[in-house]
Amino acid sequence: MARSAAKTPDEYLKSLPADRRAVIAAVRAVVNKHMPAGYQEAMNWGAIMWEVPLMQFPKTPNGQPLCYVSLAAHKNYCTLYLMGAYSNSAEYAALRAAFAKAGKKFDMGKSCLHFTTPEDLELDAIGTVIARYSPDQWIAVMEQSRRRR
Repeated sequence: MARSAAKTPDEYLKSLPADRRAVIAAVRAVVNKHMPAGYQEAMNWGAIMWEVPLMQFPKTPNGQPLCYVSLAAHKNYCTLYLMGAYSNSAEYAALRAAFAKAGKKFDMGKSCLHFTTPEDLELDAIGTVIARYSPDQWIAVMEQSRRRR
C-alpha cells in the first residue's frame, strides 16, 4: 500500500487495514507532537507528508511542496522518511546511536526508516530529529545542497 489515492491523512488512515492503521496512527501522533510550526500535513506521493507549503517556498525543483517528513504503510512494513537525518550526518549518527543504545534494529536506508510496529522505533530520538529544522531552516538546507551541485 505504498501509493494511496487518499486526499487527506485521515482518509489515508481509514483506507488502511486495522493493524497498519493503528501503527501509522501511533507514529503520526509522535510526528505531529514534535513537528515544528509552519509545516503542513498533507497527502502527497501517496503518503502522509509534512511539507513546506508552496506559498512559502515555490521554487522547488519538481514543483511540489518541499518534503520534510513522510509516513507510509506498505504490505509488510511501514516507512518513516526522515529527510533531516538524511541531510545531516550528525543527526543520522545520533539516531543510529540511540537505536543501538535501546537495543533496537536500525533499518534505515538513505532517508527511509523501516518498521512494523511503533515499538521497533526509538521514538524520542526520532522526535529530536523531527524537531531539528523549522521550515525556514529546512529551506536553507535544501538551497545549500543545490548550490553544492
